[in-house]
Amino acid sequence: MIIVYILVLLACFVVLARIVDLFFIASLDRISKDLRLSSDAAGATLMAVGSSAPELFVALFAVLKPGEHQAIGIGSIVGSAIFNLLVIVGAAAVVRKSKLNWRPLVRDLFFYTLAVTLLVVFIWDGKFTFTEAAIFMAVYALYVIAVVYWRRILPYEDMGEDVEDAHAEENRYTKPLDSLLKFFFPTKEKYYMVFFVSIVLIAVLSYVLVEVAVASAHILNIPEAIIALTVLAVGTSIPDLFSSIIVAKQGRGDMAVSNAIGSNIFDILVGLGLPFIIVMLASGGTIEAGGNLIHSVIILFGSVFLLVILLVFRRWNVGKPTGIILILVYLGYLVYEILNM
Repeated sequence: MIIVYILVLLACFVVLARIVDLFFIASLDRISKDLRLSSDAAGATLMAVGSSAPELFVALFAVLKPGEHQAIGIGSIVGSAIFNLLVIVGAAAVVRKSKLNWRPLVRDLFFYTLAVTLLVVFIWDGKFTFTEAAIFMAVYALYVIAVVYWRRILPYEDMGEDVEDAHAEENRYTKPLDSLLKFFFPTKEKYYMVFFVSIVLIAVLSYVLVEVAVASAHILNIPEAIIALTVLAVGTSIPDLFSSIIVAKQGRGDMAVSNAIGSNIFDILVGLGLPFIIVMLASGGTIEAGGNLIHSVIILFGSVFLLVILLVFRRWNVGKPTGIILILVYLGYLVYEILNM
């Protein structure tokens, strides 16, 4: 039975990736133009929702599912944040050396460090309160404001806005699936309907992921948090890894690093804050969180500190040495989680 569950997980990961890449992000791009959002504002809001939608829905269904399964939601976001920071940034650095634009990175690293610090503080007592979830959302609102006005403080140019290029190379491997998915969607001109259908399908697939993750954890007799921190986290982040490698090869290492960090800011502040607020408004009380998650959150905090030190020490240049260090740290983290099962 576990083989069937593994195949279902893999299928969900692939289909989710294609829906987000081909339809959801494309519709959000058109909607952001209707709303006349600047590229920065669109990236920090609608595009962030697009790239992080699977993690957001997994967290939501995990806390809604009866039986105290919130560790899956929190674990998938914490694990995804660790993967994005160490593997995606590391892989982008390995494939091509880049000189990063420090101006937007200083802003994003500040808010990311703040988000992870708040996560450590809030999770320390093993539970989240409504006030803590609201603080997450408030900090994200501040981040969006900072993104919109940051160019007035430290002017800089866009690192690249064409999403299509980033996926052109990988699209040829998924043509049969892409053709099949097009039957479920209206034409791209009806982008509001495309947005709605995307949301429904992402929600359904995320629900399946939560159910399969819970069942797999029971069969293998391992904590649900471990499945979330490793399998779910890596599975929902693999498409971003491939895109970032392609973008880095094109010489846009800035874009790869910034997307990874920006996605993590959204995942932690909104991916946890919004589902927690919805659940606590509906049922009251607090959200329990503890066990392996506390250690993983501390590792995430250490990873952020390591990245900041490496970037400052190497004067915002990233290359193979930086990338190898980050990837080795992630492999060490995986070994730590496996040994602690």
